[in-house]
Amino acid sequence: MAYSNRIHDPAFAKYLDDSRRYAWIFSLLLAAAAVIGFYSYGAFGSEMDNPEALYIGLGIGGMFIVIAGLTNRSRKGGTTWDGKVVDKQVEKKTRRRRAEDMDYHARNYLLYKVVIRSDYGKSHEITAEDDDTVYNYYRVGDRVRYHGSLRSYEKCDKSKDTIIFCNACASLNEMSAERCHRCHCPLLK
Repeated sequence: MAYSNRIHDPAFAKYLDDSRRYAWIFSLLLAAAAVIGFYSYGAFGSEMDNPEALYIGLGIGGMFIVIAGLTNRSRKGGTTWDGKVVDKQVEKKTRRRRAEDMDYHARNYLLYKVVIRSDYGKSHEITAEDDDTVYNYYRVGDRVRYHGSLRSYEKCDKSKDTIIFCNACASLNEMSAERCHRCHCPLLK
C-alpha cells in the first residue's frame, strides 16, 4: 500500500514528448491543408479570389498552430498533490439537443462523479457519462496522488483491485500486466 516509484520511469517522459510532438505535427498538417485548400479555392473557385482566400487560410492555419501551442503548454509541469476520495455521486441528467427536424430531443444519461479533496482542501472531480468503471474503481476514503504532468490519479492502495488504469493514456489494464497494452508505459502498482 504505497504510491509507485515507477512514475520516474523514462517511458513517461518519452510518452509526454511524443504527445507534444504529435500535437505539433498534426496541427502543422492541418494548417498546411487549410492554407493550400483556401489558396486553391481562391485560384480555381468563382466565389472568392486570392489574396482574400489565402488570408482566410492563413488565419485558420494560424488558429490550429495556436491551439497546439496552448495544448502543449497546458501539459507542462503540472503540480503533483495528494488527496482523499471524499464522496461519490450518481446523478440522472437530461440533455436536450436540436435534431435535423428542428425539434428538441431529450437524451437521458447517468453522470458518475468521484470527488477528491486535496490535502490543501481543494475539491476535484472525476466524471464520466454512462460509464461506471472509474466510479467503481475508487472507494470513499481511498488516498490518491494526482500526477500533474500526466493529469492522472494514482490510488495508494491497489491491493484489492483487479484492474488498473494507465497513468499515461488512461487505458484500462489487468492488474497482472506490468506495462500498458496500448502505450507500453509501466503501470503504477
